[in-house]
Amino acid sequence: MEDVARLAGVSLVTVSRVLNTPDAVTPATRQAVMAAVRRIGYVPNLTAGALAGSRSRIIAAIVPTIANSIFADTIQGLSDRLEGAGYTILLGQTGYDAQREKALVTAMLGRRPDALMLVGAPLSAATGRMLTAAGIPIVQTWEMMRRPIDHVVGFSNAAAGRVVAEHFVARGYRRIRFVGGADARSKARREGFEATLAAAGVAPPPAITVPSPGMVAHGRDAVSRILDDGQPVDAVFLSTDVLAIGALLECQRRGVTVPQRLAIAGFGDQDLAREMVPPLTTVRISGLEIGSRAADLLLAAVAGKPSGAQRIDLGVQLIARATT
Repeated sequence: MEDVARLAGVSLVTVSRVLNTPDAVTPATRQAVMAAVRRIGYVPNLTAGALAGSRSRIIAAIVPTIANSIFADTIQGLSDRLEGAGYTILLGQTGYDAQREKALVTAMLGRRPDALMLVGAPLSAATGRMLTAAGIPIVQTWEMMRRPIDHVVGFSNAAAGRVVAEHFVARGYRRIRFVGGADARSKARREGFEATLAAAGVAPPPAITVPSPGMVAHGRDAVSRILDDGQPVDAVFLSTDVLAIGALLECQRRGVTVPQRLAIAGFGDQDLAREMVPPLTTVRISGLEIGSRAADLLLAAVAGKPSGAQRIDLGVQLIARATT
C-alpha cells in the first residue's frame, strides 16, 4: 500500500479510502490510485481490513445445489447486485444434507460475513440456532416460512402445486400422479397439489419420491414406473422441470404421445422447458429476481437502514404449453 501511495503521490489514508469507500474520493484521485494499483499488481489484504474495521465486505450464500439452473439464477441475481456494491459472495452448496449444511454455516460464519442468504429453512435445529445467534442480517429464500430468522424473499410452493392441479382438472384430467423429491419445497408442492385435487374430488395414487436434487434420469425412471405399474394415468406433475424433461424424453423413447396419451407438467420454467418438443407446461418463478431482491434487503440491512423484518412474496404463474 505504501508503494501505491508513493507512485500515485497520495497518502496511505487516501489509498485506503479509494479501496474501501471509493465514492468518498474525487474521480481524478481515484483514477490515479487505481492506475498505481494496476501497475504494481497490488492485492489488498481483505482479512486485515476486516480485522481493523467492522465489515468483511463478504456476503455468504448457501444453496442446495448449483446443478439446478434456477438456483444458479438466484446466485446470479444476488451477485449482480452485491458485486456492484463492492461485496464478494462466499458460496456453498448443501446437497440437501443437514450435516453438510451445518459444516458450511460453521465455516462461513467463522469468516465473519456481513450477511447471509439461505435457500429455505435450516435443515437442522442446531444450524437454525447458530444462524439466529450470529447477529447478522439473514435472508431466507424460495419459501414463505412462518417463522423466518430475519427476512424472507420467495413464493408459496403449495401455491405452485395448486395451480398445476387446477390446470389439470380444468383440462379434464382425472387419473393424475405426482413425482417429486424428498426436500421440503417439493413436499410443499405435493401438498398443495393433492389438497387441490381432493377438493375437486380427485384422489391420486401415492406419489413417487425421487432423490434430491432430481436428475433427468430420475424423471425417466419415475415415468417408466408409472407407465408400467398397470394403473390408469393421463397426467403427471413432476416437481421440477429437470424431472419433467426426463419424463418427456422417456415418453418419446417409448412412443407415448404427449399430451394425447399422457400430459406432463413441471416446475421452474427453465430455458430448456420452452425449447422441448413439445414445449413443457410448467410453473414460472424468477430465481433471478429472488436473488436481486434478497441482495437489496441485505444491502439495506448492512447499511443500517431500519426496515424491520421483510416478507416478499413474488408469487407463481402457470405457463400452459403443449405438453398438457
